[in-house]
This record gives sequence, structure tokens and C-alpha cells, in this order.
Amino acid sequence: MVRARSHPHPLLRTMCPGPPARILPVQTAPPGSEATHRYDRQMSIPGFGVVAQRRLSQATVLVAGVGGVGGAVATYLAAAGVGRLILVHPGDLEEPDLNRQTLMRPERLGEPRVFNAADTLRAHHPAVEIAAVDRALDDPTVPGLIAQADVVVDARHNFPERYLINRLCVRSAVPLVVAAMNATEAYLLVVRPGEPCLRCVFPEGDPSWEPLAFPVLGSVAGTVGCMAATEALKIAGGFAEPAGGRLIHLDLWDVDMRGPRTRRDPLCPDCGHGNAGNAGNAGNAGYVGYVGGAGGAPGVDEGPGSPT
Repeated sequence: MVRARSHPHPLLRTMCPGPPARILPVQTAPPGSEATHRYDRQMSIPGFGVVAQRRLSQATVLVAGVGGVGGAVATYLAAAGVGRLILVHPGDLEEPDLNRQTLMRPERLGEPRVFNAADTLRAHHPAVEIAAVDRALDDPTVPGLIAQADVVVDARHNFPERYLINRLCVRSAVPLVVAAMNATEAYLLVVRPGEPCLRCVFPEGDPSWEPLAFPVLGSVAGTVGCMAATEALKIAGGFAEPAGGRLIHLDLWDVDMRGPRTRRDPLCPDCGHGNAGNAGNAGNAGYVGYVGGAGGAPGVDEGPGSPT
């Protein structure tokens, strides 16, 4: 038995005491139980072990968008041993994408990005099954793909698609991890069945948002992508504590991080009582203040104790 989330070094214990330690069992894989040693280091994490690894190997995760954020998500889901990835992303690779989209290859400019990403992942992680879908999210096949997933990660850059993903996940009772960034800011929202959904937190649109013109620093996209991958792994693997019920805001300009609680809206057109299948205006919706905008979100409590 070991204590989780404690710091072994006295100086670190003083600087970063963290929450009260919990007692968790150490799980080790029996000899011959795993076909590879690739995942040994993560299976040694207290509370993770072979059980979580087996859950991951049997899980399906859909990643909507394989750009700077989604590419980082897909990279670390595959590296952790998720059994099946469904990558959905329309469009071809362009040169300005290369400052952040690390799964892309410059010699394949002009080719579909999702196929480029899938080939890179297969080369590094041949045991992971990867389905690459070069289609928009309003394609009629997408609801069926979402229904197959254990977790969906939303890494799209335009607001109508984000609302569409949110609605489809609510309808299918599939957990959703929303990841977004703008310049040096990043946002993360975990939505499990019964928790405040994206539309509860950001019900209004923002017609001024330019989905292909916002500033991007590649390292920020990679940071929030790694955070989103971790949340998806926690849900799919059944370990640790997903960040449900909070809106995580990170500004890497001065490394400021906050996590105010979110509130469920009983009149939400996506998840409110009697409205889960009736979100009529999703195609015109946006997110006021969602990435770098002014003002807080209507469905967020920013009272005392909200910073994390």
C-alpha cells in the first residue's frame, strides 16, 4: 500500500503539499499477463495498474479534429495504449498548420490531414486500431461513430461543430472532453452524463469569432491537448478523478490556472429536462468568452475558492 499524490522530497512537500493523501493499492501485472513492456511505467502508478491498462486496451475514443490540439490528444491516447481511435477531420494539410500539428509531414502538403495523422500514429503504435474519417462532423455517419465511443474529445475550432458534438454526446450518453485554445489561453471542460454540458456553460453565440484567424502558439495547443488526453484516459481507464463539473482555464502567459464550478441549466436545449433531443439552433451557436473573450460564462460560479 502506498500514499497517492504525496511528495517524497521534504522541500516538495513544503512547497506543494497538495490535498490529503489517500491510500491506494499498488497493482502489478502478473508475469506473462501483458504482451509488451511498453506500458510498464504507467502501470506502476498507484491506482492505475493492469486493470486500467486492460480497460484502455478495450476502449474506443473518438477525437474530433487532429490539428494542434487534437493531434496532441491522439498522440498520447495512442501512446497510452487505447485500443481503438476514431479520428474525424475534414480538409487538407497547409503550410501554416505545421507550427503546431506534430502528426503532419511537410512532404504531404495538400493531402488529407486525417490520413496523414493516422499514418504517423500507426508507424509509432502499430497495436492501436485507427479509423481515419475525412468528413465534416455534420456527415450522417458521425452520430453512429460517436455512439461507438467510450469517450469523445472535441478539438474542433468552430463553434457550430462544438455544439453539434455536445448534442450528439448528450443524446448517446457518451462522456465528452472539450479542449480549446486561443493565443496563450486554454480551456478544458469534462462533460459526463448528468453533469453540466457545454451549452449549460456557454449558451450564447459569438458572431465575431473567426475560426481560421485566431492566433495559435503551438506549445499552448500541445499543452491543452495533453490535458484533454489525460482526462479521456481517466474516463476510459476508470482511474483517478476526472475534472467533471469545472471549467478549467489556463493562461500560459503568466501560468495562471483556475477551475470554477459549472452549473447545469434546467432549460438547456441539449441536456435540460425534456430537451435532450431538441437543440434547434445549434448551427448558429458560439461561445461568448470561451476562448480569450471578455466576461465570464453564464453557467460558471466564480466565487471564493474557484482558483485551482
